[in-house]
Amino acid sequence: MVLSRIAKNGLRRSGSTFNKHSHQKNPYPQGASTYKSFIQSFNPATTNAYVLNLPHIQRVNPMTFWSRGISTTPQRQFPSAERVVEESDLECDEPSFWPGLEATKPGEKPRVVVLGTGWASCRFLKGLDTNVYDVVCISPRNHMVFTPLLASTCVGTLEFRSVAEPISMIQTALAKDPNSYFYLASCTGVDTNKHEVFCETVNHGELPHEPYQFRVAYDKLVIAVGAEPLTFGIKGVKEHAFFLREVNHAQEIRKKLLLNLMLSEKPGISDEEKKRLLHCVVIGGGPTGVEFSGELSDFIIRDVRDRYAHIKDDIKVTLIEANEILSSFDFGLQTYATKHLTKSGVRLMRGVVKEVLPAKIVLSDGTDVPYGLLVWSTGVGPSEFVKSLDLPKAPGGRIGVDGWMRVPSVEDVFAVGDCAGFLEQTGKPVLPALAQVAEREGKYLVELFDRIGKQNGGKAWSAKDMPLGDPFVYKHLGSMATVGRYKALVDLRQSKDARGISLAGFLSWFIWRSAYLTRVISWRNRFYVAVNWGTTLVFGRDNSRIG
Repeated sequence: MVLSRIAKNGLRRSGSTFNKHSHQKNPYPQGASTYKSFIQSFNPATTNAYVLNLPHIQRVNPMTFWSRGISTTPQRQFPSAERVVEESDLECDEPSFWPGLEATKPGEKPRVVVLGTGWASCRFLKGLDTNVYDVVCISPRNHMVFTPLLASTCVGTLEFRSVAEPISMIQTALAKDPNSYFYLASCTGVDTNKHEVFCETVNHGELPHEPYQFRVAYDKLVIAVGAEPLTFGIKGVKEHAFFLREVNHAQEIRKKLLLNLMLSEKPGISDEEKKRLLHCVVIGGGPTGVEFSGELSDFIIRDVRDRYAHIKDDIKVTLIEANEILSSFDFGLQTYATKHLTKSGVRLMRGVVKEVLPAKIVLSDGTDVPYGLLVWSTGVGPSEFVKSLDLPKAPGGRIGVDGWMRVPSVEDVFAVGDCAGFLEQTGKPVLPALAQVAEREGKYLVELFDRIGKQNGGKAWSAKDMPLGDPFVYKHLGSMATVGRYKALVDLRQSKDARGISLAGFLSWFIWRSAYLTRVISWRNRFYVAVNWGTTLVFGRDNSRIG
């Protein structure tokens, strides 16, 4: 290790470096307690380790390597931090942490740490008053995904950038304010007693260091890490199926779909293998599964049959659902969707998946379903990070919250979005994992933080027993889903058993597109979406396979 050799040479030239610092009163910065305790226990007579202390060399903050255009932790946050360089044969029981952000000092704005860049967190970030709060966002992705239009990107109706909104454009303070930062990292733990979160960097192999950990202190913490696809423990799902939750998922689906189309035209492919490659299977009859099936059938009818004439009769789409498709929609809309998808060439099949193999699905009744592309869309559940947190849990394993989106039993911690659910004692049902639920929770939390800030309760431990106003109440605005070929469903009922307006057909499709176009976050992306729709209408979908 290069740093080890530098440290050895430095110690040979000046053997008093360690002793000098070991007699100083607290020479280590606050927030570097791991290094302090390690160095204090250091015995040069028995331990093969060295302290790197080169004050004349400017220290480089590793955060700056992976943040482009977004401000990160400045040097002045830890000007005297020292790094312990360990030899390869030195074992350490506890993981070391790089110095991160220390607790805010008197006179500084309270710091709000937000985990995640989904619907709830981005709505909260967009509305948060940065004149009152400093904000730190921590997430393994630097953008928000407009999920209702994600299925359209898989077949080329929309470009991928049209559904991705950079977080620095949603909240400009992350790029401009001196004490607000975005960290491309994953949260690994929370210490609610010390008001700290533990993070691990995401560097994708581009940094000179392995992924390392650091701490960030908070005054208020908002957990909005979303959820993960449910696999129900079925063997082979994670290995062989594609999910549809992120932009990279859509990119992989698109590449796989186009690859299978081209491979099936190659000479030497048997008819059986050709039919397998061209069989697209969707598991799950919820809105995502139905919308993807509709987009895929539209792609086949309008584009594949013109550009892949040799295989146009062999490509098939099968939608497998254990019960009824679109079970939360009006019964009449379910019937309409079933007839329209069947007419569009989508085969609807009832069944429960028992196992997923590399080239076929095994159903519980023993039926084998060969596939070339498998998309899994059976709902979402709590992530492993949420499961690992020592916090109250709501039914279903989500983080339990009260009526004000606070996590009981701990101070200054809030949870919103798909990772949060009402505790049983609130008497409220756990809300569905929908974008409109998460967005409304994020908006409510903005108002709550404004109220807290006006009462000078932004600092840690200062909002206890503070009046917070009315609790959060969710009012469902309705559901929409497209089924392809200029047809969609609009269900404006507030609940499944309530009465309300239900529409299907071309008018519903026009409402669906208009509503989502207005809900896209920025005018830039609205322009992209409108142009993409117009281009697809006139010229068809692009079938270039890139990557």
